[in-house]
Amino acid sequence: MSRLSIGVILAALTGLIAMITYTTGFTSTDAGVVAVIRDGGPLDESGIRQVLNPATGPTWTGFWSTAHTYPAQQRIYTITSDAKRATTLGVDEVIVPSGDGVNVGVEGTFYFTLNLDHETLKAFDDRYGTRTYIADDDMLYAWDGDEGWSAFFGQAVRPVIYNALRVQIGALRCEELVPTCAFLNGADTPEPSTGLANLARVQSGVNASLEREIQAMLGGPYLTGFRFNLVRITLPAEVQQSITTAQGAQAGIREAEARAERSEIDGRALVTSAEAEADANRARQKGYEACPACVEIDKIRALPDGITVYAPGNPEGVNATGK
Repeated sequence: MSRLSIGVILAALTGLIAMITYTTGFTSTDAGVVAVIRDGGPLDESGIRQVLNPATGPTWTGFWSTAHTYPAQQRIYTITSDAKRATTLGVDEVIVPSGDGVNVGVEGTFYFTLNLDHETLKAFDDRYGTRTYIADDDMLYAWDGDEGWSAFFGQAVRPVIYNALRVQIGALRCEELVPTCAFLNGADTPEPSTGLANLARVQSGVNASLEREIQAMLGGPYLTGFRFNLVRITLPAEVQQSITTAQGAQAGIREAEARAERSEIDGRALVTSAEAEADANRARQKGYEACPACVEIDKIRALPDGITVYAPGNPEGVNATGK
């Protein structure tokens, strides 16, 4: 191969390498993410270079730079025991004790967004984008896709949510949250209207304090727009079974009371009937005393059909037919 051919090949390879290297210095973002760019060249200090807003086209960000991409849209975190409703965090039901010590499950949804202010994002990346979080058997960064973000959220934010729910739920007794808990204390009937009002109270209490507590825990206003929607309060299976048993017992008591009441009514009716019959007998006796012949007349009327002679103590008898 001639020296000219070798030179052409080397020049082409050099150009190709330069083009690849040059194109790797451009970064773009999708509509749903924001990117914090960190320098990554051999002579750089890996500091934050710039922030790219969502839906940014190819932008020069320097050779070997690293893009830490975070969700820019509203995020949803659902706590539930229903796998069909679970988010990327999976089945995640929060269990907290009520004021009287009954463990109850809380199911609901949290809405929030990442603060997209550039300076706030830089501070967030410095504090939380440079460490890893446990995700099953892996260690992921918060910017490692949905899995990485979920790992960060589960370890840095979820404990604050748990504590906020624990405080609000702990201020109320079980029957104030789930009216049927009243059956555990021997109540005849629950008060459902009170339960609904207290669920609204829990939801309002969480919304009033959660964002402030999360920002205080994280060390800055990195997450904003928190809103909590409480779906329902659930009971452990053994507690629910106890309530069902108590309901059955209450139903049995009410049925027994109803039977006793019916028996009492029937008894009063029998007494009334007997008293009426006694009054009638007394009135009849007075009539016989006033009319002795009426006794014999009533006796004849009371004879069975077919008897033609009635002769008690009288050998000649009485013609019962009147003929």
